[in-house]
Amino acid sequence: MLLIGQFDSPFVRRVGVAMNLYGTAYEHRAHAVFRDAERIAPFNPLRRVPTLVLDDGTVLSETFVCLDVLDEIFLDAHPSQTDRLLLARRGPSRREGLRLSALAAGSCDKAVSLIYERLLREAPTDAWVDRCRLQVHETMQALEGAASERIASYLLGERISHADIAVTCAVSFIDEVHPDLLGDAACPSLRELAARCESMSEFSSVRQLFDAPMPNSG
Repeated sequence: MLLIGQFDSPFVRRVGVAMNLYGTAYEHRAHAVFRDAERIAPFNPLRRVPTLVLDDGTVLSETFVCLDVLDEIFLDAHPSQTDRLLLARRGPSRREGLRLSALAAGSCDKAVSLIYERLLREAPTDAWVDRCRLQVHETMQALEGAASERIASYLLGERISHADIAVTCAVSFIDEVHPDLLGDAACPSLRELAARCESMSEFSSVRQLFDAPMPNSG
């Protein structure tokens, strides 16, 4: 398989972590959406990342699509190892995992919007900035509530899931690009979970400091 996108993106990183946890071999091309847009275009006309090229040549985009197909491929190859799936295929656990993952992904979307607002506009729109900051802050507080109520090692039980990956990637990304949004004392349960996940080689091997896009590069 081929994974396209830089690991400073929390979305690309989620896919990379999942592939690591599944033991899936892949080639990585660290193309940036601004600087390398035309190198991404032959695979994905949207020029977005993550872009995942399967072994049969099928090209996937959107994080949740890539992850769902990776789950399916793993289950097809290891039908007796359902306990290793990063998200149940049905039921309450799946719905809760999707809910938490969507909140984490949404917070990252807004964090990215704040970056673009600062880099691509001569005069950022205060109302939009305030709205995005509020959305990130309140979403992370909602995730903190879910994390603080967990009674197992991870958000959905005793095994790591897509929800843990999404939340960890979100916490690490937001802490790096907008450290004032979380603050040193905020979200202790999220930080504890993220620190534990980040100590795993499956996470640390796909960690990259944020590479800010250049406004004149695409």
